[in-house]
Amino acid sequence: MKAEIITIGDEILIGQIVDTNAAYIAQRLNAVGFVVNERSSVGDRAEQIVRSIEQSLERSDVVITTGGLGPTKDDITKTTLARMFGGGMRCDKRVEEHVRTMLAARNIEFNELNRSQALVPESCEVLFNAHGTAPGMWFEREGKVVISLPGVPFEMRHLMEDEVLPRLKSRFSLRQIVHRTMITAGIAESMLAARIAEWEDALPEYLHLAYLPSPNIVRLRLSAYEVDGESVEREIEEQFRMLEKLISENVVGYENATMQEQVHRLLVESGKTLAVAESCTGGSIAAKFTAMAGASAYLLCGVVAYANEAKRDILGVDASLIEKYGAVSEQVARAMAEGARRISGADFAVATTGIAGPTGGSAEKPVGTVWFAVASERGTEAMMRISDTDRGQIIDRATAYAIEFLRNHIKAQN
Repeated sequence: MKAEIITIGDEILIGQIVDTNAAYIAQRLNAVGFVVNERSSVGDRAEQIVRSIEQSLERSDVVITTGGLGPTKDDITKTTLARMFGGGMRCDKRVEEHVRTMLAARNIEFNELNRSQALVPESCEVLFNAHGTAPGMWFEREGKVVISLPGVPFEMRHLMEDEVLPRLKSRFSLRQIVHRTMITAGIAESMLAARIAEWEDALPEYLHLAYLPSPNIVRLRLSAYEVDGESVEREIEEQFRMLEKLISENVVGYENATMQEQVHRLLVESGKTLAVAESCTGGSIAAKFTAMAGASAYLLCGVVAYANEAKRDILGVDASLIEKYGAVSEQVARAMAEGARRISGADFAVATTGIAGPTGGSAEKPVGTVWFAVASERGTEAMMRISDTDRGQIIDRATAYAIEFLRNHIKAQN
């Protein structure tokens, strides 16, 4: 079965808000067995809404729209759908009483605009919105379904779970769609593709491999569409077990696994502790760990030593090292990691110092140059990476590289 998603609203087209609704709806539709053919956005104009829905109905079995269901004049989705599917408008008494009760609890006057929320097309089946004032609507034509949902994300999500998905599963005979994602790190997409080419070429025809790169991470997603889910899931698991043998040193985990979760687990299981000393990454490494529950078991401190004086006075970096080699150097990175470990008493310390730009680079040390160091009782390791020229990308990549470098150092000692 095929579905399409249309988000409605000028605010989306001008970039005033980010459309998170379509991503959520697509994920949930995939989970119950729909193939999402297309996602699109249109403005608050009746002719655009009608044209987009009609075109989607030609290609797909289900069309879900979000947005344009508020009580103000710019919200025209409801009246547009009423004209499109025929019939007039009627007052839904359950919705009216619900809106009245919600507004009273918020000390908001129940006026004609709010009363209009209870007006629904005669041609629709009302999807009761227990979490907001705009009801959802379900239309059918020649065996196909159009569903209209409010644009407020949490209202849309509740309606999807409580009303839409149960109805879709009972209305259509659905076969399963299976996705499984392996997370890899420490290898570029092109190099990874070359290394696993033979494995990829031997995949069954019904399995589709996608490469999804991001800073220092490449996700490998295996997908199968409209299949017998249980047997395909077993096949995907077997294929990934084979792949793990080829790239074992690069596998982080599955689905939403992260490198920092690996470090978290290694430190918790070993009872070891960690300190962080950051310059160019500005605290982003420490933030990755503190975002996880239980980080207090091992993270002792994080120091953002951005200025040379902070490197010297807080971390104890010898000023002569900075003067001789520069703040962005192997020697200073090592001294920062060793200083963080010394002042905190941590078992491991990781440090970064680099040039995030857009200025400050040179022929010898261009923008994007970052030195990393990890210190432990067995000594200090350092490495240098140069990547990108965009400040945000440099910081993101440096953060990812540092955590991977730390992971490798810890694993080498286990």
